[in-house]
Amino acid sequence: MTTAIIADDEVNLAKHLGDLLKRVWPDLELLGTAHNGVEALALIARTTPDIAFLDIRMPGLTGLDVARSVPAGTRVVFVTAYDQYAVDAFAAAATDYLLKPVSEERLRQSISRLNVQTPLQADRLAELLDRFAAQTKPERLQWLRVGHGETTRLVAVDDVLYFQSDSKYTTVVTADREQVVRLSIKELEDQLDPEHFWRVHRAIIVNVRAILEAKRDLRGRYALRIRGRSEELRTSEAYAHLFRHM
Repeated sequence: MTTAIIADDEVNLAKHLGDLLKRVWPDLELLGTAHNGVEALALIARTTPDIAFLDIRMPGLTGLDVARSVPAGTRVVFVTAYDQYAVDAFAAAATDYLLKPVSEERLRQSISRLNVQTPLQADRLAELLDRFAAQTKPERLQWLRVGHGETTRLVAVDDVLYFQSDSKYTTVVTADREQVVRLSIKELEDQLDPEHFWRVHRAIIVNVRAILEAKRDLRGRYALRIRGRSEELRTSEAYAHLFRHM
């Protein structure tokens, strides 16, 4: 029996892919799901799956980082939100990719390929990963333009402790002030470096380097203490997995 694992920090999308796989590939045995790169590496090392479905953008380690460490017998299928142009390097390769949201038709095509393919040699996989990483590396947000009356102020993203959204406006919290920008939390999430900024709630993104302490409550959520701030930030249960290995 073919075995597989899924790694995706978006819990709902990981579940969607798992349910889809069970429906269209009933002979596949799913060995587990990881929700960040560190968990994915541990799960792969523990279970040695035949296939690893890896999200590209995950906190801690990206899917590209994880793929570089998979065992020789494990095939990699990337799950990505990037458009076709970014994955052309993989179109004719043994490693496959799925665009989010994953469709049943595309998944069936991938399964057909996986059933006739053999794993890539390590040096070939490394070469493809390097090409893919170069193509998919996005521009990261470095500065925010914050308006105050008739004045526009530039705020370095590295100085931001956390972002908290209220409808279409988002409060930018630094050590010495709070300011508002007209960007949604989703727009910010797409532009921020996921290594340093984690979404911990549907309305909150936090600078990981500003977290002093993460304290778990009985419901599995975490209260975060932030450097230089008196308030606590509460995570939602969907993002609690980010702190289990801190």
